[in-house]
Amino acid sequence: MVSWELVFRASVFIAEEMGVALRRSAFSPNIRERMDHSCAITDSEGNIVAQAEHIPVHLGSFRVGVKNLLNWLSREGIELSPGDAVLLNDPYISGTHLNDVMIMEPIYVGNKLIGYVVNKAHHVDVGGPVPGSINPSARTIYEEGLVIPPVRIMIKGELQRDILNVILSNFKTPETAIGDITAQLAANRVGVARVRELVEKYGVDNVVNAWREGIEYGRKLALMEIGKWPRGVYDAVDYMELNNELLPIKVSVEVSEEGAKADFSGTHGQVEAPINAVYGVTFSAVSFVIRSLIQSDIPTNEGFYSTINVIAPEGTLVNPRKPAPVSGGNVETTQRIADVVFKALAKALPNRVPAAGSGTMMNVMIGGTLPNGGYWAYYETIGGGTGGRPGKPGVSGVHVNMTNTLNTPIEIAERQYPLLFTGYRIREGSGGDGSYRGGDGIIRSFKVLTKARLSIMAERFRTRPWGLWGGNDGAPGRVTIRRSNGEVINLPSKATIDLEPSDEVIIETPGGGGWGKS
Repeated sequence: MVSWELVFRASVFIAEEMGVALRRSAFSPNIRERMDHSCAITDSEGNIVAQAEHIPVHLGSFRVGVKNLLNWLSREGIELSPGDAVLLNDPYISGTHLNDVMIMEPIYVGNKLIGYVVNKAHHVDVGGPVPGSINPSARTIYEEGLVIPPVRIMIKGELQRDILNVILSNFKTPETAIGDITAQLAANRVGVARVRELVEKYGVDNVVNAWREGIEYGRKLALMEIGKWPRGVYDAVDYMELNNELLPIKVSVEVSEEGAKADFSGTHGQVEAPINAVYGVTFSAVSFVIRSLIQSDIPTNEGFYSTINVIAPEGTLVNPRKPAPVSGGNVETTQRIADVVFKALAKALPNRVPAAGSGTMMNVMIGGTLPNGGYWAYYETIGGGTGGRPGKPGVSGVHVNMTNTLNTPIEIAERQYPLLFTGYRIREGSGGDGSYRGGDGIIRSFKVLTKARLSIMAERFRTRPWGLWGGNDGAPGRVTIRRSNGEVINLPSKATIDLEPSDEVIIETPGGGGWGKS
């Protein structure tokens, strides 16, 4: 009898190895240096068996995206064969946003389908009117970039060049995109090969049964851990910024013997702006919070996910109807969803929940035309401070909640793009005071060396990261343009602006809230 845990751990390592193969093969710094990608393995029904500890907003969405994709393939009468690979980025299927290109490949052992390998990677640009494709002015998803429905990019091991060429013709940096897509395909091939090796070692029935046992163990352990929390319903509200409005995200979290249920009834309706979050993003954020507050080392698989029930009314910020734009929902609204669920559960677990972190990924998208006629596009997110926590201060200058990417090394950015960095330091004093201070944000600044267009998608410029139990709020974020002629422009949290050579962009990220009275 093979231990289910042995097979489960091996499957997690396979997902990790897929990630290593992806980032080592990728062309763009966003994937190669910042590691903006995630990988997972599912069973034949699309249930998550194992996933690597990559990007939180991707991981929970796999549960939604893979099953959506399998349902789509079934409706279309498409059956995948060995060597096939399906590519898509439609958020209303994949569960995140257009920039996250998702590729899935079946795992066959002989003629038997036993599961799938899947990955997502954030492509720097997927078309649309602005560099980086996260368009602050988008009113529909079609103003964000190219929407790709599920297509077989590989058929029986053969790359479909005609489909690839259509995709590359609509991405503004095709030479980067082809490198990243082929890296994703290679990562999945690694995953398929390693699972087959696992089957050769332990037998197909033993592996499939071990996956099933691991899922059941994850379910039972998650229920046991959540069962230790105080039973009850806990409410909270937080806000998204849009122009001069504050849009509420409301949640009621019920803790019961059946697990945790998050009900977002009362949340603001969807808007004609790119801060809507598809259901997969909302589910990811809720499951991230629950997993973060469970102190045991439980398998993060279908068993764990099955203990979480997310009610997100259709037509709202947290579950919009197509064609609502969603690029910022994946990167900003997801942070607010996590914040508001943490805030609610602080009432149940006051000695476990931290104060709010920076609450924004501070997305920076910039690009333009090169002297040789080519196009360049640069994307990064910039960390801030985490909230103060019971017994410890917050951490300065890191990403919080729904992303754990790295900041792009300055040397890499300057070598590949017409940028000159003028500053990169901790934003001292930006964390909120308290018994345990919030971590400080970051100040990062650069000059453009050629004409360029800059877009910012951020949050917490007007609403500060909240403190807990008497702790002070963290400092809000800020983006300033210092023109070469001396003019100074303060940007709102969502903006696009054209830059001239030698214009300087100064980005200040929020600090975390303080925990407890100082």
